[in-house]
Amino acid sequence: MIRLESVQLGYSGRLVLRDLDLEIAPGEVFGLVGPNGSGKTTLLRAISGRLAPEAGAIYLDCRRLNELSPRELARELAALEQEISCSFDFTVREIVELGRLPHRERWQRLSQKDSDVITRALKLTKTLEFSERKIHSLSSGERQRVWIALALAQEPKVLLLDEPTAHLDLNYQLEIMELIRSLAQRDLTVLVSLHDLNLALRYADRIALLSEGRVIAVGEPEHVLTAELIERVFRTKVRIVNGTGDLYIVPVRSQR
Repeated sequence: MIRLESVQLGYSGRLVLRDLDLEIAPGEVFGLVGPNGSGKTTLLRAISGRLAPEAGAIYLDCRRLNELSPRELARELAALEQEISCSFDFTVREIVELGRLPHRERWQRLSQKDSDVITRALKLTKTLEFSERKIHSLSSGERQRVWIALALAQEPKVLLLDEPTAHLDLNYQLEIMELIRSLAQRDLTVLVSLHDLNLALRYADRIALLSEGRVIAVGEPEHVLTAELIERVFRTKVRIVNGTGDLYIVPVRSQR
């Protein structure tokens, strides 16, 4: 479980998010949605341990985040930034092997368990078939699956993803979100920020709607992503459409 109590977050004394009280249950896909600049990335950085709260506390299970060493945290939690670059043209498998670093001593060779975990991560993300290819030879969607495989090789309990579907075509967006759902079904807690409200509506168990430095609403997507709240936060009129049992958010075209 991830728990935030009265958390305030900011940079150089400038508050970005305030009065955060959240609980994220084990094994759920928890979505973060909100306009640009609403604090989604800031919140993910704080939960990953990269940004210390100005006030309040963040807990991973029953331990405060700042009580965990970097190695302990890396064994519990894996985080992927929105933009990931690789300077060296490693093979896919070489990149995923890096996920075992928190479990090994310096200069220690990969054990049989390490190799098994790496292969399992490659299989789960459907990247095993091109594990010997160079990372720069892959498409954006293929690379995104490799980064997730790298994170899974850490054997984390929590996976943090910042806009994992950004810059991907529709097919890869759905593929990545289906993968995220399947990972949660394996008792992995997933916290994901999303711009696409329809993806949040379809794949998240619960979401938090952020706006102007605060959490406006938390709950099941269909109860949070209402036409009224979306118009209030995004300043855009929408309709909620029920199509064959699934809800869709459709922008209302302005009349001229």
